[in-house]
Amino acid sequence: MESLAQYVVLAVVAICFAVGYIIKNSLDIIPNKYIPLIMGCMGVFLNVWMQGWVFTPETLLGGLASGLASTGAFELQKQLSGIETKDVHENDTG
Repeated sequence: MESLAQYVVLAVVAICFAVGYIIKNSLDIIPNKYIPLIMGCMGVFLNVWMQGWVFTPETLLGGLASGLASTGAFELQKQLSGIETKDVHENDTG
């Protein structure tokens, strides 16, 4: 886990965190299960953009780690604050 920490880009984490928060709380058409996938892809795109459109394995890993770290940061923030956000469940019968 510590070896992945060297690849995390805080700017990408912050941007993905904000976009993920908006998706989760404002866009009911996107199920929650797709948010980590969206954040991973967005993290890769942002990291490649920040590196001057140079695509290397390190850029890919940094983008994925940063995008997915934003999802983990959101869950950590939710757990620490004790505030539940609305959940969108498909086929929820009960």
